[in-house]
Amino acid sequence: MGIAELAAARGTCPRAKVGCVIVDKNNRIKATGYNSSNPGQPHCEDDRCIVVDHHCIRTIHAEVAAVLNLERRYDKLTAYVTHEPCIHCYKVLTAAGVTLIFYKERYGNMIGEYYALRKEIGVPLHCTDD
Repeated sequence: MGIAELAAARGTCPRAKVGCVIVDKNNRIKATGYNSSNPGQPHCEDDRCIVVDHHCIRTIHAEVAAVLNLERRYDKLTAYVTHEPCIHCYKVLTAAGVTLIFYKERYGNMIGEYYALRKEIGVPLHCTDD
C-alpha cells in the first residue's frame, strides 16, 4: 500500500490523489498508475477540474492507468489502491485478471447496484483500515 501512496502523490487532480499498484501471485509489481489527464491534455492542477455529478471527469482513474501499464496478461493479480475503486474501475481491474483488491480509504457513496454487481463478479475487496 505504501507504493500505491507514493504513486498517488503523482496524481494531478486536487480533489483526490489516487494511486494503484498491481502485483502478481509472487507479490512482484507488474504495474502502477495514478489519476491524471490523457497524455498531452491539461491537468486539473494546471487548468481546472471538470466536475459532472460531483466527480472530476478530466482524469483517467489510477486503476485504469495501472491496467494500461500492464505489459501483458497475468493470472491471479492483486491490486492495492489508495481509495475504494468505483464500479467502473472495479470492472476494469477484474477484467484484467485481478482476483483480490485491497484499498485504504472508503470513497464516494456506493449505490445498492454497485454491491450487487460486485457480488455477481465475485472478486473480493478488503479495506486495510477495518
